[in-house]
Amino acid sequence: MEKFETFTYALGENLYINLTSKCTNDCIFCVRNEKSDYFGHKLWLAREPSADDVIARLPSGIGAYREYVFCGFGEPTLRLGVLSEIAQEIKKRGGTVRINTNGQANLIHKRDVTGELARFTDKINVSLNEATAADYAALCRPAFGQEAFYALQDFAKKCAARGIDTWFSVVDVIGEEKIAMCRAIAQSCGVTLKVRPFIA
Repeated sequence: MEKFETFTYALGENLYINLTSKCTNDCIFCVRNEKSDYFGHKLWLAREPSADDVIARLPSGIGAYREYVFCGFGEPTLRLGVLSEIAQEIKKRGGTVRINTNGQANLIHKRDVTGELARFTDKINVSLNEATAADYAALCRPAFGQEAFYALQDFAKKCAARGIDTWFSVVDVIGEEKIAMCRAIAQSCGVTLKVRPFIA
């Protein structure tokens, strides 16, 4: 598969930052299983960018974008050090930082990283995806097994407690019954649930 150096890409009013093609999940539904691009952006990386690579691609006027979102074909928190350096630069310039994540950062780094994230993160979208640990493991095929389902909930709870605007997301195709179960999980974690349409 051809690979590229698409370290940033614009969608709507936001600039997205693509740090890695690696992920601790292997989701059955993931767009990267089908193609190398997302809305015309070639996101499979030939190499992982340094913080300087990404900072060089930020606009001189940070207000050019509503949010700066760490989201690509991989899990951004795998590269926590680089993410931190870029996000702090965005915050220093007055930008808004969001991370789209599978919520497994504390498992990945074997420690609670939410305190670090709170220093430079305004918003966190945690992909909940399913209503039970077994269904999550079957759908997302996490490297950490069913433990990932409980860990992502604890991660979201800790992020919210630290003042980060945190929510879970699910796609509407899971059905109303599971959406209701996910809404209850979100409520128990002190976060909201956002239901988004499935993009084929």
